[in-house]
Amino acid sequence: MVLPARIESSQSLALTVKIASKGNSMKDFKINPEFAITDEPALRSLFEATHALATLKCQGSLDRHAQDFIRRSPFLCIGTQDRNGKADVSPRGDPVGFVKILDQHTLAIPDRPGNNRLDTLANILANPSVGLLFIIPGFDDTLRVSGQASLVNDPEILKGMSIKDRIPTLAIVVKVSEVFMHCAKAFRRSQLWNPEHFQDRREMPSLSKIILDQTTGAPTDDAAMRKLDDELEDDYKRTLY
Repeated sequence: MVLPARIESSQSLALTVKIASKGNSMKDFKINPEFAITDEPALRSLFEATHALATLKCQGSLDRHAQDFIRRSPFLCIGTQDRNGKADVSPRGDPVGFVKILDQHTLAIPDRPGNNRLDTLANILANPSVGLLFIIPGFDDTLRVSGQASLVNDPEILKGMSIKDRIPTLAIVVKVSEVFMHCAKAFRRSQLWNPEHFQDRREMPSLSKIILDQTTGAPTDDAAMRKLDDELEDDYKRTLY
C-alpha cells in the first residue's frame, strides 16, 4: 500500500522515536522448553501416519486440473524468504486468469504497483524458492504450488498482462517443482465464505489511521482523518494499475 504523499512526507526522525516508545504492555511470552517440539521424530509421534493419497497427490507439473484452477483464480498468496531465512507472505490479485501458464512447468505472475518495499522481489533475488497458494472465491479447496522463481521484463511475456493499457514493470516466472490440491478444512472451519460470518470493517479503524497510530500519530480531528482516508481511496483508484 502507498499512503498519500501528505502522510508519508510527515515521517521523519520522530518516527523511530514514536515506534520505540509505543511498547506493548503485554508480558513477553516464553515457550516452556519441556513442551517444545524440536525434531521431526517427536513431531510425527504426535500424529497418525500420513495417508498414502496425501503423498501420491503431489504432482511435479501442472496437469489439466491445476491449470483449470489457476485460470479461475483471481487471487494468490506468495511466500518467500531472504537469504537469512526471514520469511514474507504477500497477496497478489487481479482479474480471473491473471496468472499466465507458459507451459506445464512454468507460471508467470504480473507485478502490479504497490508500496515499492519490494520485499517479495528482493527475496526472490536472494532465494528463488517460493510457495504459492491459489484461492478462488466460494471454493473451500485451494491449490498449492512451489518452485523456483525468476524476475523478468521480457516484453513478449508482459504484453499479455496489460490491463487498462498499463503493462507491468516485470513478471515473476515460477518454474514449478510441486503441485497439489489442499483440502477444504481450513476454509470450512473459518466459515470464510459464509456471509453470516462476515465482520463489519467499521468496527476497526481505517488502514490510514492504523498506520499513522503505529508511526507518526493520527489526527485527533475526525474530519481531518476522513480527509486522509479519502485521499488514500483516491490514491487506490489512480495507482491500481
